[in-house]
Amino acid sequence: MSVSVTGLDGGRLKGATGEALPELASQGGVAPGWEWRSGLYRMASHQFEQAADALSLDEESRTRLLEPRRSLTVNFPVRMDAGHVVNFTGYRVQHTLTMGPTKGGFRYAPDVSLGECAALAMWMTWKCALLGLPYGGAKGGVRCEPHGLSDGELERVTRRYAAELLPVIGPNQDIPAPDMGTGEREMAWFYDTYSQGVGYAVPEIVTGKPVVLGGTEGRQPATALGAVYVLEAMLERLAWSMAGQRVVIQGFGNVGSVLAAELHNRGAKVLAVSDVEGGIASARGLDIPAVLRWKDEHRYLSGFPDGEPISREAVLELPCDVLVPAALERQITGENVDRLQCKLVVEAANGPTTPDADRVLAERGIPVLPDVLVNAGGVTVSYFEWVQSHQKYAWDIVEIQDRLRVQMRAALARVLEAAAELDLDYRTAALSVAVARVAEAARLRAIYP
Repeated sequence: MSVSVTGLDGGRLKGATGEALPELASQGGVAPGWEWRSGLYRMASHQFEQAADALSLDEESRTRLLEPRRSLTVNFPVRMDAGHVVNFTGYRVQHTLTMGPTKGGFRYAPDVSLGECAALAMWMTWKCALLGLPYGGAKGGVRCEPHGLSDGELERVTRRYAAELLPVIGPNQDIPAPDMGTGEREMAWFYDTYSQGVGYAVPEIVTGKPVVLGGTEGRQPATALGAVYVLEAMLERLAWSMAGQRVVIQGFGNVGSVLAAELHNRGAKVLAVSDVEGGIASARGLDIPAVLRWKDEHRYLSGFPDGEPISREAVLELPCDVLVPAALERQITGENVDRLQCKLVVEAANGPTTPDADRVLAERGIPVLPDVLVNAGGVTVSYFEWVQSHQKYAWDIVEIQDRLRVQMRAALARVLEAAAELDLDYRTAALSVAVARVAEAARLRAIYP
């Protein structure tokens, strides 16, 4: 059967004549040209379509902004410590080139896929546009289990991945950053590999690198701090005091642990946190400094003596004022949304709430501060680092955090204004602000890119 695929309708493929092709959709999107049609990408596309409908966006703009502009899949061999060779698969997706160079992290995880990277690249475009950053979105990664690799193996994977991306990256073309399973160390290796390839040091090729190599103080906690600044501003709007707010955080990695510490220091009561192995809860509030010490010593939260064990899924269902999903995608779904007992959801993770759960939360009157706003602090401080690397001049951490606070509060104000003006939920309002900005830029540039 020969099929020409032309569009997306509620997650179903459509042929050239507009007929739905459920038999292909049920296979995960196997029609030619639909390699990235994962469930996560369909979720990102659904959110885009909602914003486009709210804006009455023209068909040309929808066509230009829906699909990723470039996607690269690479397969490369790496020699392991034991002497044998393993083949790894990596990806890099660039969503739009309209706004300038593309920006986005790369992750190491067992389930990294082209569809996941395409969805995350689209969300990164909207984050950058919402915060007023001169970037299009990108995302990449290598499919692997990083905890099962030695430091030497991780270095060889990173350097080989960087070398494979040389045709599509550059300090004014596409600038990677840390993501799940990667950090300062991997950015240093990536920077060094790229610099060796071109023959001179190019610190602006990545952000999130060590300070001694041109990184920015405050980059590591930036995503969590940005979320805190947004939450503080939102609580002011709601006339709620931060002190005493009952908070539950799913995820205790780079984002969740910093969030917990910052909110604890501001007087909030963190009732529960969780990591990949499970969670801990206390009705009187956890001693977060003690939890952080336990994690440093034991790596995981399990076994912490001053808290009740709980599964990471059950953490979401605890009674609280503020629920912060800060772990993986698609954690709040149609299956568990009715059991949530929070007053406000603050999405520190990418894509933690599915569209069907969004609808139920709206019906229940539970507002959601969306990921494209809440976790944009990381890319904002990455932008500061990129600017400093180009200028060869560093700002101190106080200036960086002040600039971040101003950017995040201004972005929240834009979202709230759009929500009131267009009568939209906060997610659709945030996306509407971002999509309108990118669509206008594409219109003004006309043909290219």
